[in-house]
Amino acid sequence: MTAIEANAGRGTVRRLAGALHRRPRLRLTLLLTAPLLWLAVLYLGSLAVLFVSAFWTTNSFTSQVVKVWSTDNFHELLTTPVYRQVVLRSIGVALAVTVLCAVIAFPLAFYTARVARPKWRPLLVVAILTPLWASYLVKVYAWRLILSEGGLADWVLKPFGTAGPGYGLPATVLTLTYLWLPYMILPIHTALEQLPANLLEASADLGAKSWRTFRSVVLPMVLPSVAAGSIFTFSLSLGDYITVQIVGGKTQLIGNVVYSNIELNLPMAAALGTVPVVVIVIYLLAMRRTGALSSL
Repeated sequence: MTAIEANAGRGTVRRLAGALHRRPRLRLTLLLTAPLLWLAVLYLGSLAVLFVSAFWTTNSFTSQVVKVWSTDNFHELLTTPVYRQVVLRSIGVALAVTVLCAVIAFPLAFYTARVARPKWRPLLVVAILTPLWASYLVKVYAWRLILSEGGLADWVLKPFGTAGPGYGLPATVLTLTYLWLPYMILPIHTALEQLPANLLEASADLGAKSWRTFRSVVLPMVLPSVAAGSIFTFSLSLGDYITVQIVGGKTQLIGNVVYSNIELNLPMAAALGTVPVVVIVIYLLAMRRTGALSSL
């Protein structure tokens, strides 16, 4: 390559860089095109295929998918009591996990953000994140051992004349709470850390007690972060199917019902799979009114 060709190439690059610098919208469009195409084709496309296949049927003899349009799957989903119970139970578990995470996370986040010495706060945040570094299955099987008959839970509660919850719905809620708790602690910790100290001092100077300060000052400012954390805990709990298989006993949630129908009745599994999507969209729309999406 001659010096003239090299200079011409550098000049073209400079002109292109200058054009992009003068057109920020074009620059943003080029940067977002690839990830948006990835999202539209792979993620939204797969959801569209899932929704379309929910309108197909299955041959009762061969279990093969028959591409004949029908709303029978959704009709069965809405009219069969078992499916309604599974959906309501799954939503109830997701809400219970979210509430427990919020109740446990708030005092922990308040301590790490406002009470602990500044030099210890990064270490405490790392300690909160440490469980996320372990394998999902390792953590769930560890809880299976803890909750098993004669396990750690029975050993701890035996002096009080009671026993552990064993396997079932309480064990599922407890395990999911442990798994997703860090996702609730971190946004609350960030919000409390950014809370101006002069607001708390002004509330105390005006004679407000601790509970009144919490209710009137702290909670309104931290609530969007609580809602942001709840998006993670709710959606992750609603779609989980491994935990309930390991510690849930005979409990059935949407995830493992979908899993059990994939090979036998794929269209029904697709119809069941649309339920969490619809529920999460409704939940996101509700959380949007609290300002939670801007806190993510």
